[in-house]
Amino acid sequence: MAYTKLREIRNKKGLSAEELARILGLKTVGAYYKKESGATKFSLAEAKLISEKLNQSIEKIFFDEAVSIIETNKSNDATTLSATGTE
Repeated sequence: MAYTKLREIRNKKGLSAEELARILGLKTVGAYYKKESGATKFSLAEAKLISEKLNQSIEKIFFDEAVSIIETNKSNDATTLSATGTE
């Protein structure tokens, strides 16, 4: 899943991929682009840093719509979460 909203917000704020790579402590901008393209995942800590730097909520940056609880797995009572509109 590519993070197109992240790219859009980053560009609107005038922030380069190089600067976000540095903020996240990544060794190369290529490592950042792999994350932004969805080839590798952002950690929660990285998402929080991005959210703070862009002054936007994690939900607005990383999800197309609100996260909703969609079902409860009855065999172990675990709740499954899904970001609607992201598949």
